[in-house]
Amino acid sequence: MFFVRSASSRDIPAIREVLAETWRATYAPFYGAAKVEEIIADWHSEAAIKASLDRPEGEFLVADDGRRIGGVAFATHASDNRQVSLHQLYVLPECQGLGIGRDLFAEIETCFPGARSLTLEVDPGNEPAIAFYEAHGMKQTGRTENCGKDQSGIPALIMTKPLAG
Repeated sequence: MFFVRSASSRDIPAIREVLAETWRATYAPFYGAAKVEEIIADWHSEAAIKASLDRPEGEFLVADDGRRIGGVAFATHASDNRQVSLHQLYVLPECQGLGIGRDLFAEIETCFPGARSLTLEVDPGNEPAIAFYEAHGMKQTGRTENCGKDQSGIPALIMTKPLAG
């Protein structure tokens, strides 16, 4: 059984492994192995993960069964504290279907009292992720041609969900 908890710096290697394995399994068919490895090296480096962990307006969660990290989620408040941006929600391929994503998503929704909405970006070809988010109340509200870091050239759907706030 996996339990959701706040991540710490000791989790960085395991977080990186979850991100790398999940990106390889999910995105190599879309972008090719070389592009995925380039993104992993940049977006999911230990330094990038540490910077996310250190963000005061952020919440970084892991799903931990005592032996391994099976999933991760990272979200931040926008500057007005009314909107939350979900930057990462990834579950190891072999752990998908165990409720880890559901539990991480539910916890992120409660981490930002007063927030009015939750927004995320998802690859338009990632049909399982889109279905997951729709099942959890997210609706498509826009598109971007630069998902993630500025000028990435990676298209994404923007999905939003109102929060009780």
